[in-house]
Amino acid sequence: MSPPARRHNRPRRARGRSRVGERFEVEVGPVAHGGHCVARLPEPESRVVFVRHALPGERIVVEITEGTDGDRFWRGDAVRVDVLSADRVEPPCPYAGPGLCGGCDFQHVALPAQRDLKTAVVREQLVRLGRLDAESDLVTGLRVEAVPLTGRGDDGLRWRTRQRYAVLPDGRPAMRAHRSHELIAVDDCLIAAEGARPADATGADGERDPATHDVTVGSRTHPFSVASDGFWQVHPEAPRVLVGTVLDLLDPQPGERALDLYAGVGLFARFVGEATGARVVAVEADRTACQHARANLAALKPAAVGCGPTDRVLRSGLDEPFDLVVLDPPREGAKRVVVEQVVDRRPRAVAYVACDPAALGRDVAIFAEHGYELTAVRAFDLFPMTHHVECVALLERVGPGSR
Repeated sequence: MSPPARRHNRPRRARGRSRVGERFEVEVGPVAHGGHCVARLPEPESRVVFVRHALPGERIVVEITEGTDGDRFWRGDAVRVDVLSADRVEPPCPYAGPGLCGGCDFQHVALPAQRDLKTAVVREQLVRLGRLDAESDLVTGLRVEAVPLTGRGDDGLRWRTRQRYAVLPDGRPAMRAHRSHELIAVDDCLIAAEGARPADATGADGERDPATHDVTVGSRTHPFSVASDGFWQVHPEAPRVLVGTVLDLLDPQPGERALDLYAGVGLFARFVGEATGARVVAVEADRTACQHARANLAALKPAAVGCGPTDRVLRSGLDEPFDLVVLDPPREGAKRVVVEQVVDRRPRAVAYVACDPAALGRDVAIFAEHGYELTAVRAFDLFPMTHHVECVALLERVGPGSR
């Protein structure tokens, strides 16, 4: 999934003296989930600081951007680098850096090293939250894979097909600083594709115009109707890559019944249903997306769309066995209530498309409690220059009755 709008600071009660603006010399530790690295301040502070614009092993001066005496950890920015990592590069974007646009996390990192950092994060979440063995082939063999743009190559830029800007009082486009309402004027966002569609595009009559996206997987090409403000992957290659990976991992067979949860406009349901030729049900909460899903799945027989929150739809209906399930939840993941309803349908395999490795790790552990083992996982760099990463995981039922 595409990352949601950036989170802003919430007012909270101060926990002692503010340390914002103070500077410390530190050695940077490992990367952490969220686009920063971990550092520990020297005595007498001995405080953990999550530092942006740094790299593991560097010696830096960090300026505290959030934190009081009573906080367990602080946040900061690398305002000076005294010992540089070999992976550090000059950011291609002039608006990237401490105190500037908060849209990108890794503009200061060479592209291969960005993927190494994301690989480390995904592995750590699968081990810590998913309870996988750190030395298992599944973990050690995982690598975040590049997804080059057709006709452009792999420079990590110009991939975002939809972009939302704030507007300054003088009318100039702007982006927000990290975890802030402060606006930074941005003349040209380098991760935005040429001619990127505004995220809130409307037609001349004020109505929101639908868009059509053609998706080709193998020898099959299908058009998908999507509302202009509806969800669609922002990386041009993402639908092809994700659908192809889901099909490869699930290996759908003729006659198998499939359930596509958090289905959006029916992208996965269309291709999986075509492969099985059997009953496929797409479940989606957004009513407009459901309307588009019905149109996009009209050629499939039999196909159905269940409209409503996934947990409620599963609790109130579809109480039947399904052979295959595709899960593509929002950033918070499926959580226990949905995972347990999925396993209650006894699918032989579940393809889990995850935009947050921590949520994936947590849900993998819940699946394991119910006899479903993580047997394959791939990760894709569909959001270069940011900390975001997309994973596709295969969970298969183990024990009696499994295929």
